[in-house]
Order: sequence, then C-alpha cells, then structure tokens
Amino acid sequence: MTRIAVLSDVHGNTPALAAVLAAIDAEGADLVLNLGDIVSGAVDPRGTLDLLATRPDIVTVRGNHERQVLARPSDELGGVDRIAAGVLTEADRAWLGSLPLTAEPVPGVLAFHAVPDHDATYLTQTVVGPTAEHPDGVREAAADELVERLGAAYGAHALYLCGHTHQARTRRLPDGSLLVNPGSVGWPAYADDAPRPHRVEVGAPEARYAIVSDTADGWAARLLAVPYDHEAAAASAERLGRPDIAHMLRTGRLA
Repeated sequence: MTRIAVLSDVHGNTPALAAVLAAIDAEGADLVLNLGDIVSGAVDPRGTLDLLATRPDIVTVRGNHERQVLARPSDELGGVDRIAAGVLTEADRAWLGSLPLTAEPVPGVLAFHAVPDHDATYLTQTVVGPTAEHPDGVREAAADELVERLGAAYGAHALYLCGHTHQARTRRLPDGSLLVNPGSVGWPAYADDAPRPHRVEVGAPEARYAIVSDTADGWAARLLAVPYDHEAAAASAERLGRPDIAHMLRTGRLA
C-alpha cells in the first residue's frame, strides 16, 4: 500500500512546518508532497527555506505566491510577499523558479496548487461574495464545477491533490476519483477581494496536512491537524510588525 503525505500553504510558518514534518515522519509515509505557497508569510520565511533544504525528498509544486514573489518588483508586492522577497537568495530564487505547476509523482496521481492549469483559481470552494446564506463569501463547489475546473485532467487520474483555499476537504468526483485538499500548514485564516470579497477562517490554530493511501478499494484520505507552538509563531509575526497575523495564528480567525 502506497502512503503519501500531502502538505500545502506553509506560508513561511517554520514552527508549523516542523511539527507537520515530524508527524509525517512518525507516520512513515512513502512520499511527501508540498503543494506550494511556501514562504510568503510573516513568521519565518528564511527558516522555512532552510528546513525544506534539508528535505530534498519532498516533491514540490509552485503556488501563486511563488510566482508573485519572483515576477514582481519588491515595491509592487503585498506585505507578506515583500517579507518573503527580502530573505531570498539567488539560489532560493532559482529553486522556486524551477518548481513545476503540476507533478505526477506516481501513476494516476496529479498534484497541483490550485487547479491543474492555473495557480490561483479555487477548486474545492466557489467565491460568491458575502450573502445571507454565505456570509464569508464562499460556498462548497458543486460537482460540475469541480469537473469543469479540472479541465483536461479530469478522467485521466484516480487522485487529485490541491491546496490554495486553506480549507481541508475530500471530495469524491463523478468518475469515482478522489480529490483531496489537505488544508494549510501555517495560515489558518485570510481575506481576499478577488474575484469578490471573501474570507476563510478555519477557527483553530493547528497545522493541517493529509495522508492518502492506495487501498484495495482505491485511494482513501485522512485529514489531520497537528498542535504546534503557535504562540512562538505569533510572537514572530508581532516582531515583524503584523499583530493582525499574530491574532490569526493564535485563533484561526481574522481580527
């Protein structure tokens, strides 16, 4: 039986990443996948890069924040992207720039950050903007939306692995394949204005990841949450002048 550990959206939170990697090592996974958005955050982006450098075994795809940090001048970057850009070496930039949009680490498994052909399109959730029914501005994606967003990749794989929304989910697709979002390792809440205003709040500070296993009945997933020293992460955010992020790291909610 193949066991794959899946993590995503570390966002420079080294204490959370260390806790997840320790839990993964204890699980004895055959393969570890990192689905991107690695360093952009207000905790410890340098430490995240250094820790990942000790784990060349991890298969990594790029997220939208990797693209943004590398493509835009520093004065055009958002706050957490600017913090990340400030610690990158030329070697870091070369590594991040080499990351693929998708990976097929084993036959029948497709890994990507958001959707297979774009790094910033929601897959498992749909942004609708705040309504009475959906005050946070997001709802669960319908089955036909999932199929449409997977595009040409739909029907070609038994397991799809995505991140980006920071919300842990498993969905069984109409053709019987499995879609898994492990949630976020280090960033349990955020707000965005695109394509409409919305917010994501997990409501707890734990670091998230998933274990997927190729069983006799097909792929199955466990969504897991790991306690870590989120107070240390919050204190780092405060030192970087981001008390709002410190509150989010402590509570899993926006201020």
